[in-house]
Amino acid sequence: MNHFGNKNRVFQFLKLCHHHQQQWQRSIVKVRLKWVKNRSLDHIIDKETDLKAACLLKDAVKRSSAGFLTAKSVADWQKLLGLTVPVLRFLRRYPSLFEEFPHPRWPSLPCFRLTDTAKLLDSLEEEIHQSHENDAVERLSKVLMMMRTKTAPLHALQPLKWDLGLPDCFEKILIPKFPEQFQLVKYPNGLSGLKVSQWREDLAVSALQKINECRESKRGKAALVFPMRFPRGYGSQKKVRSWMEEFEKLPYISPYADCSKIDPESDLMEKRVVGVLHEFLSLSIHKKTKRNYLRSLREELSLPHKFTRIFTRYPGIFYLSLKCKTTTVTLREAYQSGKLVDPHPLARHRDKFYHVMRTGLLYRAKGALVEEADPHAPGGEDSEEVESSDELCEDEVSDSEDE
Repeated sequence: MNHFGNKNRVFQFLKLCHHHQQQWQRSIVKVRLKWVKNRSLDHIIDKETDLKAACLLKDAVKRSSAGFLTAKSVADWQKLLGLTVPVLRFLRRYPSLFEEFPHPRWPSLPCFRLTDTAKLLDSLEEEIHQSHENDAVERLSKVLMMMRTKTAPLHALQPLKWDLGLPDCFEKILIPKFPEQFQLVKYPNGLSGLKVSQWREDLAVSALQKINECRESKRGKAALVFPMRFPRGYGSQKKVRSWMEEFEKLPYISPYADCSKIDPESDLMEKRVVGVLHEFLSLSIHKKTKRNYLRSLREELSLPHKFTRIFTRYPGIFYLSLKCKTTTVTLREAYQSGKLVDPHPLARHRDKFYHVMRTGLLYRAKGALVEEADPHAPGGEDSEEVESSDELCEDEVSDSEDE
């Protein structure tokens, strides 16, 4: 009953404020914002690109029936892993995780297996997955509940397993254990999909709504607003402040609510899209993901074709990075002083994993093994945001596929 009441209120707002919204939309189009580089967040993305690649390679070694990977088998994985260097060179960078040895039959073919340290880290990761299994189920359920058909293609979810904190081969390990919650389905084209079988009202509450509930309990009832952390100089601009004030006046549409009756060209729909992207990033372990991962779910999430412009249009909420030859979007409020404000246990474990990677990141200099310093570490505690010489205005953002 409350669900239908909320829909009626939305329709009444659209009817009464249509003219006002049109004026507000025209003012938005005129606002052009320069891209401002955040060295601290860029460093995190750079670091976690290597971390993710190492973890995915670790899982690939585990899946291998031979117990090792050959240099030939991983030669074409560079783009898949998001690396800017060949995979063979990457594996040799981290001897603390990957032990190199000659192939039993072809000695000239390099092979790699997990070190004892890597096996120990993997066993600790498995323990976290098991102890936080219900958390992973709820996170995956919420992602599917945001979908238009409550279903997502498996091929679109698999690249997101790292971001969502799902175990490797989750469709074989996790899904069968919860038949009352998930259902594997087939699309007409023969592809597999994952559907949420049971709608849980207790999960249909967004992170933003939870934040608002905490505020209400402390300060009394208040308007539901998005936390914003503008790049230096943006918050003081009168046009930006005016824009955000009008934006916050619009009603908040839950990412779990039906939006089929909302005008796709309206400002209300744009705020709904901001809410969906905010919620999706909130569900990820590191509060960030690649743009292309969102693109593969664009229709199910009811996102506009050029949804990337939302990220540059709302720089107080999102940060768009072009590091590592890809486009990554991060939730600004989730980071403080270069660290996650509220890290998940899996994120803490990955920090330990990266520490082992760094202490094992060695290179030869004059015949000796020397520990390599991190050349990309930002200088300050919370690296200041420096305006890039390359302007990335909202009208100049490319929505084409990443190279």
